[in-house]
Amino acid sequence: MISTRAMTEADLGAVLAIQAECYGPAMNETRETVLARLRAFPHTAWVAHDTQGACAYLVAYESRLGRVTALGGDFRRSERADSLYLHDLAVSPRAKGRGAGRLLVEQALQQARHAGLAHSCLVSVQDSQAFWRSFGYEPRLELPAESQPALQTYGPGACYMARAIA
Repeated sequence: MISTRAMTEADLGAVLAIQAECYGPAMNETRETVLARLRAFPHTAWVAHDTQGACAYLVAYESRLGRVTALGGDFRRSERADSLYLHDLAVSPRAKGRGAGRLLVEQALQQARHAGLAHSCLVSVQDSQAFWRSFGYEPRLELPAESQPALQTYGPGACYMARAIA
């Protein structure tokens, strides 16, 4: 059985281990970066866990539609947030196919609804577009010029996607 809860600083070691299992070295973000994000937006960071401990995580924050956070970049607070930006979802190989990612995304979308946000958005990497489409996300090919350099930090095949929050 997998369940979710708010991420805490005590989870950072497990989060970084899951990140290393899921991404190549160029996509790994530092402990300091993850910690700064958690401290800035503790209400939009979650872990999924099973009997062995943390097996997946999701880090998000309230942002603006069309704004992309560069890989390794700081989450910027927005006075006029209209979107929940899902920055990083990673599921340990031991939990693949057990619904951990789905539970975390549903938790995030529930938070977005509760916060009254109109949209949710993300950058899809590692051929994950089909997964995100299953939640109603669609590619958004037109981005503000200031977001293009940030999108490129994710490498070839990265795709900005968004959906409306009902």
